Formats: sequence, C-alpha cells, structure tokens
Amino acid sequence: MKRISILLLVFCTCFSLAAWAQAQNKLHYTLIDLGTLGGSYSLVWSGASNAGWIAGDSGLPNDTADIAFLWHYGPMIDLGTLGGPNSYGVGTNDWGDAVGGAESSATDPLQEQFCYPDSYICLPFFWQNQLQTMTALPTIGGNNGVAWVINDYAVIVGQAENSKIDPTCVGTGSPQVLQIRAAMWNNGKVHELPLIKGDKLGAAFGINDWGQSVGTSAAGYCGATSHAVLWWNGRVIDLGNLGGTSTNEAQDINDFGQVVGISTLSDGVTVHAFLWQAGVMADLGTLPGDVWSHGNSINFKGHIVGTSGDANGNERAFLWENDVMTDLNTLLPPDSPVYLLEAHKINVWGQITVIGWNSTLGEVHVYLANPSSYQVMNEAAAERPKVTLPDNVRQQLKRYMGFGRFQGGMVRPQ
Repeated sequence: MKRISILLLVFCTCFSLAAWAQAQNKLHYTLIDLGTLGGSYSLVWSGASNAGWIAGDSGLPNDTADIAFLWHYGPMIDLGTLGGPNSYGVGTNDWGDAVGGAESSATDPLQEQFCYPDSYICLPFFWQNQLQTMTALPTIGGNNGVAWVINDYAVIVGQAENSKIDPTCVGTGSPQVLQIRAAMWNNGKVHELPLIKGDKLGAAFGINDWGQSVGTSAAGYCGATSHAVLWWNGRVIDLGNLGGTSTNEAQDINDFGQVVGISTLSDGVTVHAFLWQAGVMADLGTLPGDVWSHGNSINFKGHIVGTSGDANGNERAFLWENDVMTDLNTLLPPDSPVYLLEAHKINVWGQITVIGWNSTLGEVHVYLANPSSYQVMNEAAAERPKVTLPDNVRQQLKRYMGFGRFQGGMVRPQ
C-alpha cells in the first residue's frame, strides 16, 4: 500500500515538475540552516528523505564530541551513541528511521580507528524513530562496521568487518587490519553481499525501494583496484569505469535503476562523477575550471547532485540536469553569506541536502536547499566567485569526512 501511495504521488506531481523544468532555465533556491547541537559545525553524508527527514552529525558544545542527529523541520534530535564518545548519522527514510555508525564503550583490540581517530569499537546502528531507540547491528565476525542507507522497507546496507586479515594492508602502516565486506541487514540479521571474483573488500552505499543496492568491490582496503558495482537478485554486477581501475564507487541508485558515483579516468588519478544507465557509464565532467567531481545522489527524475573541485581541494556543490552541470551557488540570492560546498542528496521534490560555509558565522553547517520560486536568477548571481576555504576548515572537512568509509572516494586533494 505504501509503495502504491508513493507511486501515485510521483505520478501526480511529475506533470507540474516537468512544466516547471521546461519553463525555467535556472531555479531559485532558498536555504534552511539545520544548525548544530551546540558545536561549531554540522555535516551530512546522505541527506533528505522524500518526507524531509535528514540524518547527519554535529559537534557538541566546544566540539568535545561528534554526535549523530536527526532533523525534521525543527531542532536537531540528538541520537546519542552506543556507549562511546562519538557517532554519526548517515541515512534516513520516510518514516524517520536512521542508520549510521556509533562508538561503543569497548576498546578495539586492533586499534583500527574505524570511524574516528580513537580506540573505540564503532558499530553500525539502526535508530527506530517510533521507539526513539538506537540498536547496534551485527558485523560479519569482526569488530566494526557502519550502516550507510535505509530504504522505506527498513532494509539497510553498509559495510562490516569479518574476522580475516586484509592482506593488502599488511606492512603498509594503515590502521585497518580486518577485511571489510558489503553488508545488508534485514529484520536485524546481517547478510554478506558477494564481491567481484578475487576482491577482498566491499561496501554498499545506496539502495532503492526495489532492493537494488550499489557500492564498491575492491582488491582490499589498501588495494590498488576497485569496481563500481550493483547488487541484484544475489548477483554482483560490474558497472565498468571511465578508463581507470583505482577508484570506482557507485553511490546512489533510484527506483528506475539509474546509478551515480565516481570513477577514475585513464590517467589513473583523476576521478569524475558518472551516470550509469542501460549498461552504459557516462562521464558527467566537472564545473568550469575544476579537475575532479563526485556524483552523490540521483532522484526519480534523473536529476543528480554532487561535488566539483579544483586541484587545491576547493569544492562547490553542483546540480546536473538536462545534460548540464550547474554550480548551485549561482542559484542562490547574490547576497547569500553561504557558499555551498557539497551536495549529498536530492529528493523527489527537488530539495537538496548540502554542506555550506557560512562566512558570517565562520562555520560549516548542513543546509536544506528548497526550490522556492520559478524565478530565473540574474547575472549577478551567475557571476558569484569561487570561495577558497580557510585551511583549517578545509582540513576539518577532510578529517571528518575521511573516517568510517572506504577511503578511495573520500580522498580530497591536499
């Protein structure tokens, strides 16, 4: 019944959305600042569900800890932890259920620093909104894991350790010791997703309401090769690449089976956002003057959001539609104090969850960008210059966004 209701809702709105897109070249977005839990920052990994729920993490007062939050047009809800000091929220669904990674009070015997640079075990969690409770999800025999996304049927995907040593990390100095595998949780039980033959690492970053999930299959956490993959009906499907083999990750999939992510070009270094559909992977390129890009989310209309950056690590959020990539900052009022750095999710209504730098506050916050009018933006907004972040802020973003995830796709230029 829920699926039928959603499909009817989509059907009824698609005509107005199509007319909206055809009538205007550029939309005007207004921003809602989600604020913080008292600290100097808030971050988001995935973003807004179709019902407007957002999960992320925020600093506590004096940034003494990093804590998962849930937001729905009001104050942030502090989700707490599993007994340790830190946690972060990643995905949420239309029911307000949330998933992520939370530290327990137990010390990691291998000192892996899986979610944060400390000594605690970090476990995948499921926050059941109706009960207001956080529950640890099982791993695959190892110590750590993280849940990345949850669909409207409460099927969860992410990554979890098994009990085997990752041979690619032996002797490298990496804190990672055990193998990480792509995991799916259903009714509290964990299922390991298959990998490309010969690979040792897997991580699932996206799932749609049909149960199709996407992510990466790689030689190992410290391995040199990886594949962007789709899991469906118990099979793992290699989506190909843009010429390189070192960093290939599928990040999101919509209910039509369209996939977005990142892939390395033939130079073996540069990564670009991609769109995969009907068996073909297309390079989405970058914004003018940039050299790398990440595709993070795709909605049912095929609109894509992500991040584009230059060689110095300065980044800006983009919206891709009708084969055109647009800097989201050019779609804000020209006097906005906020510069949008990373776009992480676009929902059925076109709302976009973004990380932005507020020059007035001197802080990085999570914002919800709403398409609030049909006005075409003026030339002053279109000419808004790129912002260079203070070095300490850029390093903070790298530090917080770099933990708890397969490292390939999260690497930013120094």
